[in-house]
Amino acid sequence: MKKIFLALAPFLFTIGMNATAQDHKSLEEVKGISVGTQVTKFTATDADGNTYRLKKALKKGPVVVLFYRGQWCPVCNRHLSHLQDSLQLIYAKGATVIAISPEKPDLLQKTREKTKATFTLLHDKDFNIGEMFDVVFDPGKKLADRYNEKLKANLEQASSDGTNRLPVPATFILNKKGMVVWRHFNPDYIKRASVRDIIQNIPLR
Repeated sequence: MKKIFLALAPFLFTIGMNATAQDHKSLEEVKGISVGTQVTKFTATDADGNTYRLKKALKKGPVVVLFYRGQWCPVCNRHLSHLQDSLQLIYAKGATVIAISPEKPDLLQKTREKTKATFTLLHDKDFNIGEMFDVVFDPGKKLADRYNEKLKANLEQASSDGTNRLPVPATFILNKKGMVVWRHFNPDYIKRASVRDIIQNIPLR
């Protein structure tokens, strides 16, 4: 019996690896949660190592939730910089902003340095939040290698789960009850929610 198991071990390992890979959605499979979805009150670690609690934030007002790929992404940095430039207009409507990335807290600091962001940057440990919002996908080895080589993304080391997965750079607005009232979801990473659209769709306090 032991000899049979040893003979089958490589085959069983391959099956296990394939099954794990199949658990990861492709870009075509992720859809983003829809308007009307009630979001679970998650917690996460911010760039300073502090614990962020969505439940506490919602008591103050609506929350604008953005997902971005990482400090290595020039489009993400530009988008977050534009958001920072108009941040007071968002605050004036009673909302707060969080930007979520799979990158670890020390890399969130690099995002802060590059974008001058004063809003909250959160580490999505093991993609738990991204999966809740259905924005996490596997870009495949070829594209991941391109990001790692040309943009120095270092995806496997940057995220806590050691994969190359990424979030679609989507934006969701939650009302005080934690329900999605507006969203921008586009698989094309270049197309982002405009600051104007975000401001116009923040619900009344």
